[in-house]
Amino acid sequence: MVNGLILFAGVVVLLWLGSSIFVPLLVATFLWYLINATATYYRKIFPSEPRRQNVGILFDIISNVLSLATFAGLIYLFATRVRPMFGELLPAIPEIQARLNNLWRYLSETFDIDITAISLPSIETIASNVGSSVAKLATSMGMVIVYMIFMFVEQSTFHKKFAVLFPNKNQHKKMRYILSSIDENMKKYLFMKTLVSAVTGIISYIWMYMLGLEFAGVWAFAIFILSYIPTIGAIIGCGMPILFAIITGATLNTLVLVSVGLIGLQILFGNIIEPKLTGKTLNLSTLAILINLVFWGLIWGVAGMFFSVPLLVATFIITAQFDSTRWIAILLSADGNIPEKDEDE
Repeated sequence: MVNGLILFAGVVVLLWLGSSIFVPLLVATFLWYLINATATYYRKIFPSEPRRQNVGILFDIISNVLSLATFAGLIYLFATRVRPMFGELLPAIPEIQARLNNLWRYLSETFDIDITAISLPSIETIASNVGSSVAKLATSMGMVIVYMIFMFVEQSTFHKKFAVLFPNKNQHKKMRYILSSIDENMKKYLFMKTLVSAVTGIISYIWMYMLGLEFAGVWAFAIFILSYIPTIGAIIGCGMPILFAIITGATLNTLVLVSVGLIGLQILFGNIIEPKLTGKTLNLSTLAILINLVFWGLIWGVAGMFFSVPLLVATFIITAQFDSTRWIAILLSADGNIPEKDEDE
């Protein structure tokens, strides 16, 4: 027990100290998985069993090209449409902070609450911290791209290396079953999560734009990105444009429509549609998700919160495959139902 705690503490310290290495690797793995998942769904458009092998290879190439083109298009869309909106928002931050301070003072005086505007969070500080995090990630993009290139180049040899790594037949079958389960569930989760988040962001943008809310593109992009962070991501994503509507003195009608529309979209897509699309991939306890979110957030900051669910899914699947750790999978599950164990060992 003591040795196990020491080992766990050592791993935590290693992950924390090596964040500059592990986070870019995690980002590269995430993008690699997402591109492969998109290519897999594109591949379903074509016949699954072509008559000639060359045709099947051609379909695979086309699927990969379409996937890469999709992500290239999204990057171009961000660079030409979304990024300029952030440039327009930054000069307005001091005015937004001043309006927030005035609103807070008004509420304090109206309800006779002895709270000054000093207790409010500084939007400029928050924006600066977010900007520094993004800048830090941008500086490591070179490393991310290098990781991704090698992953794509060597992914065709993964099976051969795996066979050599686990020469024992039963061991090989066991580990292959675990990795296949992780691969299948992770690709499904990442693709569906991205698809649902993108649709939610697009509809949110249309709704806010129709209501005339300023910086609708910025808020919609924030909703899309923050959707990857469980629970609090949706709250923050919806809260920012609603708070902005309050600060800027939007009419009661506009405020109600913005609030009802954004919250309704989160409930519809996040609580109804997404669970149906992902099936039992996320049969995880809400408490486990929150604890996992805090844990990875403390180690890797925002990046850790962003990837907390995929890491928990992998942990859930792995611990379910061994008798000594199945109790962990049961605790992590939402209802006690865990992935079936490969009994052929």
